[in-house]
Amino acid sequence: MPSPFPGMNPYFEQADQWQDFHTEFLTVLRRQLAPQIGPDYIIQLEKHVYIHDLPPEPRRSLGDLEAPAVVHLPAQDVERVSFLEVRDRRGREIVTVIELLSPSNKRQGDDRQQYLAKRREILRSAAHLVEIDMLRGWEPMPADDRPEGDYSVLVSRAERRPAAEFWPIRLRDRLPAIPIPLRPADPDGRVDLQNVLHQAYDGPGYENFIYDGSPEPPLSAEDAEWAGGFVPHPA
Repeated sequence: MPSPFPGMNPYFEQADQWQDFHTEFLTVLRRQLAPQIGPDYIIQLEKHVYIHDLPPEPRRSLGDLEAPAVVHLPAQDVERVSFLEVRDRRGREIVTVIELLSPSNKRQGDDRQQYLAKRREILRSAAHLVEIDMLRGWEPMPADDRPEGDYSVLVSRAERRPAAEFWPIRLRDRLPAIPIPLRPADPDGRVDLQNVLHQAYDGPGYENFIYDGSPEPPLSAEDAEWAGGFVPHPA
């Protein structure tokens, strides 16, 4: 069953849904791209690791033996965010990095700064960058002369920097088909993001539970009324 929305499904934009959808979307994208680029390239699912300090917990007794002092180390949470790397099969050099942005990339704080540092490293390298932003919330990635849009795709080819191809996308727009650049001698791969979304929606049975919540951030009254016409209702 394809997603009922003509473009992005905003019901994936929920804190308890996004991470699962993020991994599913990249897995489907990988499966669409792999037959186009083999046997000269390999495409692998990799992970960024973000470590967050958690609020302190109440003190607990640890036994009868008393130390002269008690200190409290910050509890930590580890978040792993997937991305794709296209590598040359023979030399294993990174050719293209494909990122699907997550809230951790867009919210102000250490995680965003860590991602921006990695982004700058890629943009200074010989690797291409494909950056897909399917989140309406938070601050977009820096880019001069950025057109307005709810979502976006950026394709930065190493040989054309600082210029980059850019697709601004509105909530009601169909998601575009985009190029995946490879070595200069090889033709681009091509990925239809709307088709990727439909396939990602179909497999895990998202239609059975994502509509229990609401998009984050909330849709405008006009967009909420429009979106309500696509939400499936229980039989």
